[in-house]
Amino acid sequence: MTLIPTLTETISRARADLRMGLPVMIGGYLAAAVETLSPERLQAMRALGQPVLAITARRAETLKARAYDGGLARVQLPGDADLRWLRALADPADDLRVPLKGPLATERGGDVTAHRAAIGLAKSAQLLPAMLMLPAPALPGLTELAAGPLLAQLAHEAAMAPVAAARLPLQSAENSRLHIFRPDDGGAEHYAIEIGAPPRDAPVLARLHSACFTGDVLGSLKCDCGPQLHAALNAMGQAGQGVLLYLNQEGRGIGLANKMRAYDLQNQGFDTVEANHRLGFEDDERDFRIGAALLKRLGFDAARLMTNNPRKVSMLEGHGIAVTERVPLITPRNRHNTGYLDTKAEKSGHLL
Repeated sequence: MTLIPTLTETISRARADLRMGLPVMIGGYLAAAVETLSPERLQAMRALGQPVLAITARRAETLKARAYDGGLARVQLPGDADLRWLRALADPADDLRVPLKGPLATERGGDVTAHRAAIGLAKSAQLLPAMLMLPAPALPGLTELAAGPLLAQLAHEAAMAPVAAARLPLQSAENSRLHIFRPDDGGAEHYAIEIGAPPRDAPVLARLHSACFTGDVLGSLKCDCGPQLHAALNAMGQAGQGVLLYLNQEGRGIGLANKMRAYDLQNQGFDTVEANHRLGFEDDERDFRIGAALLKRLGFDAARLMTNNPRKVSMLEGHGIAVTERVPLITPRNRHNTGYLDTKAEKSGHLL
């Protein structure tokens, strides 16, 4: 066993660096997250050369910037570009209020592996996917990563290790047990609520539920998450057995801060998918492989899945869990979430 950080550990360190505003080295490029960058560090980066702003093609489309590099664009910075200018490109909060941001010139040609890896790292840190980058020699003290291995590791499925478990009586089912699982990539822990003692040799009544602080805890009316959570637990309680996997992938995997940015955009008239795209994210950034891994860890290889999302069914089946039945989970609508539910049905394929 070596005391030198592994690639996984170095990536976890790099995420923390970006969240604190510290640049990292990726494939010979100095890379900083625009969201957390300070004016002083921006000035220091510009003293080293001419940086570019790497953004996703989704964000570039909103900004009317050409994305020559497939899923990303490299925006050239004007000579007078300051941090306010950079954040206006990264954060769509003022897209409608301050619409004039161009014309924007973008680079084309050359290797963009480092830029792609930097955007992936920003997403994994739940930061806006906008990275200021320039070629630079390695600087002492900065976390350094090779671009190719970083991309491969970000796409790699994290291994789940059980940490603790204990009996936890719930309103919906007194005979319940809470299991805590920790991924080996330094990410958030995930939970499994096991109700009763479901046999391991039969399909288990299961739900993959993504964390929703606003809906599950605060009772938000903008989504159906809280009602679905409690309806699933009640159904399992009535059945006397089941497993609810509570996956810490807030806001379809973009994090609570970005979810609130998306809500602000929804208040401006965009639907939930459009809001994600304007932020620079895909429709859904979640990793449902986690659900299959946890079911296997608990000893199940088949499930009756409580979901309205066919993608969850195909994901489980593609990762070794037989789905013998899709159990619909329809909850009442209200005037605040009707548009959201319509968008999930029309654009995300949910069976509502």
